[in-house]
Amino acid sequence: MHVSGDDGAGTRVPAPSGRYPRGMARERLTPGSQTSLREANRERIVRAVQQRGSLTQVELAAVTGLSAASVSNIVKELSAAGVVTTTPTSRSGRRAQQVSLARNLGLVAGVHFGDRTLRVALADVTHRVVADQRLPLAPDHRPDVGLDRTALLLEEMLDALDTSRSELLGVGVGLPAPVDQRTGGVSGFGLLRGWDGVDVPAVLADRLGVEVHVDNDANLGALAEARLGAGQGHRHVAYVTVARGIGLGLVVDGGVVHGRGGAAGEIGHIRVVEGGPLCRCGNRGCLETVAGTGAVVDRLRRTHGHLAVRDVLFRAQQGDVECRAAVAEAGEALARGLAAVVAVAAPDVIVVGGELAAAGDALLGPVRATLPEHVLPTAAGPVEVVPAVLGSQAEVRGAVALALDAYRVGSPAGLGAGLEVTR
Repeated sequence: MHVSGDDGAGTRVPAPSGRYPRGMARERLTPGSQTSLREANRERIVRAVQQRGSLTQVELAAVTGLSAASVSNIVKELSAAGVVTTTPTSRSGRRAQQVSLARNLGLVAGVHFGDRTLRVALADVTHRVVADQRLPLAPDHRPDVGLDRTALLLEEMLDALDTSRSELLGVGVGLPAPVDQRTGGVSGFGLLRGWDGVDVPAVLADRLGVEVHVDNDANLGALAEARLGAGQGHRHVAYVTVARGIGLGLVVDGGVVHGRGGAAGEIGHIRVVEGGPLCRCGNRGCLETVAGTGAVVDRLRRTHGHLAVRDVLFRAQQGDVECRAAVAEAGEALARGLAAVVAVAAPDVIVVGGELAAAGDALLGPVRATLPEHVLPTAAGPVEVVPAVLGSQAEVRGAVALALDAYRVGSPAGLGAGLEVTR
């Protein structure tokens, strides 16, 4: 899809004909000029509104550091360009203007490939999810099948909303494996069978005709929880997802830490038991072999027979001693793995999500109790460990955020470069 034009605030405005919205004209940008400074200020305002959903003009001034007068003038410009909308509200008994991104700028898609589930969400530029669908996936499904199903499901969802592919601004995809940010391909061998060497962005972009960006699903969960969930208000957020596999995403000062080849955060493959069970990565005694959902179910097989994870969680909540003990063992092992994260990254908060997080305090209690035994005590006190707020939506909401972020900075001068507000 071709989109041209830039409102000067870093948000694309559809202009297929190459014309600029009414009341706007193009200006030549000179580094350090008043025009470029004004564009940077618009970018700060749009970024703040995009990440927080909506803010009053007073809140925008506090978040961006701009004067109230500057914020007011820029909001008027963006409103006239159709980039933001304002609605009257009140704060502490005083009248105020609530600023939100305009909902008519288009839609983005977030895609999450779980262990056995494909989830696709469509959202507008304010992060409001307008459609959300899930499909089952066969174990070790082939990438061509998964990507074909993604494209078909997206087409069906767009049709159901009575919109077309031309309204789709971009797609974010989360995969349960390390992703090399230079290529968008899986970089961890053996973790996602059949996907090694697959150019996921190119394959899906060819099917959909829009830009596609890919990241590890734990990174996307971290991004979503840091911006929209339990990590809000913290500079350094660690998000750990506990399911069949265990992954960790780390957000530092608003940015995701990827590391070499995108392999940062793969704590599920830290060896915690010498000579332990064989892991899918080929090593033995990895954290996920003793703290993942498979390990929890295996511990209970002798006393409870074959149980699904949801059965274990239900029985643990009902007070089943063996089920609670199995979940607690997973929590203690998880804490030992997280100790390495605390020692290296010292996050402000650890957010726990994933399938096993539904156990609540049966899992988090042992994590909180065990973690301090394995880390250096500091004056700041023990790191806070909290449940994820977004639950099973975290990864797909992070994929939406990835698509929005990429769309905003995708062109040479920000999203939709070329539109400038007249003097």
